[in-house]
Amino acid sequence: MVNTNSARQGFPYFALVALRRVSAAIVVVLSLLITAWVYDARFSELHYALLIIAALLALMLFSGKRQNTEVLPPRLWNISLSVVSRWFLLIAILLLLGYATKTSSIFSRKALFTWFIVTPPFLILVQLSVDIITSRVLLSAGNVRRVVIAGADDLGHELAAKIALSPYLCMKTEGFFDDRGLERLSNTNDSSLPILGKLGQLADYVREHNIDLIFVVLPIRNIQRVTDLLNKLHDTTASIYFVPDVFVFDLIQCRTSDIEGLPIVALCETPFQGSQGFVKAVSDYAIASMVLFLASPLLITIALAIKLTSSGSVIFKQRRYGLDGREIVVYKFRTMTVSEDSDHVKQVTRDDDRVTKVGAFLRKYSLDELPQFINVLQGRMSVVGPRPHAVAHNEEYRPLIKGYMMRHKVNPGITGLAQVLGYRGETTTVDAMEKRVEYDLEYLRNWSLTLDLRIMIRTLRVVLNDKMAF
Repeated sequence: MVNTNSARQGFPYFALVALRRVSAAIVVVLSLLITAWVYDARFSELHYALLIIAALLALMLFSGKRQNTEVLPPRLWNISLSVVSRWFLLIAILLLLGYATKTSSIFSRKALFTWFIVTPPFLILVQLSVDIITSRVLLSAGNVRRVVIAGADDLGHELAAKIALSPYLCMKTEGFFDDRGLERLSNTNDSSLPILGKLGQLADYVREHNIDLIFVVLPIRNIQRVTDLLNKLHDTTASIYFVPDVFVFDLIQCRTSDIEGLPIVALCETPFQGSQGFVKAVSDYAIASMVLFLASPLLITIALAIKLTSSGSVIFKQRRYGLDGREIVVYKFRTMTVSEDSDHVKQVTRDDDRVTKVGAFLRKYSLDELPQFINVLQGRMSVVGPRPHAVAHNEEYRPLIKGYMMRHKVNPGITGLAQVLGYRGETTTVDAMEKRVEYDLEYLRNWSLTLDLRIMIRTLRVVLNDKMAF
């Protein structure tokens, strides 16, 4: 990531970054203290433990990266919805902890309920206020850093567009340098940014115009030209970043790292490592536990309806591919008169005579998927992720679709990005499956807890209105 701590005039950018990261935790703690004061609750060691745990959870849940706008376009209500969803997840985790430790009865129910209700509006207000203040301060003339880009191809224009859409980077792109003529570059991309000169003129321009940052966006195959340019630029005081055109590959969670000081670049990796993996696991266990608890009467009713209306088992078990392509057993309520799990599985079609009457209702509203929350507690699945396909379907499509098996870099999900964007149900063509896989990979590239929460909310709307389920 570009170092944004070196803003011009020595502005303490880190202070604003820290403020944005801890603002939610501060609001959560202050609202709890004020609520306890209003209800005259006496603080004990357990109350202080609650403060600390709530603050840590707020830091973890509210300081994630901003969601890529190309995946699910954000709106103002979505931002508020994101805050409320994260808050309810925090509350769910606290309730589970209180239940597990048998300490929930110690706290005032009135105070806690009031705290649950009044905190979200303050969280939304404070986060929006901090964002406004941060953007106004950072975009003042003294803090904006001047940028030039060496290379005016598609990748260079994409970089310029992303800089323009990221005000918190405090950058302004002056233009491009490229050795190609205007007649060749005019077909590359439409842009209001000018071509400032040839690559050989770049170093002089940087020195004369006090450029702060240089992005070298040249094809990696022309490594000698890149090396010569970098040697010339080392005579300037500008910060230099090389943006390799590794985007010709199908990247999944591309990141840099090192092994004992030797730099390496991950081109295909799971997004769930370190703290992100912890957040994903906690949210999965919390949501699955809550759903199974609240839906237990419904689960019993569905099981009885299946048992009384058709012969066979209540639960249908099918082999699927899970994390890293390992086989797992996935649970569903049986909706058909057969239980197929062979090397050749026929997908369900509209008006399929294998589907029972109860099964048709369950499939219409995706109620047959409810037992998969047990798979989540087993660690085999996630609430959100690429939908698991039957082993037979995986073997059919993996040689036909590029990157098909990359979707197995994470646990399969009960719902996913492809499903809420319309690619749900029967896939009659390779093109339909290819589009589903495309969105699965898009989810892996852009994962965040916010995206997960928005997919869950969209799933409810899709389940009630979707005509693709049968």
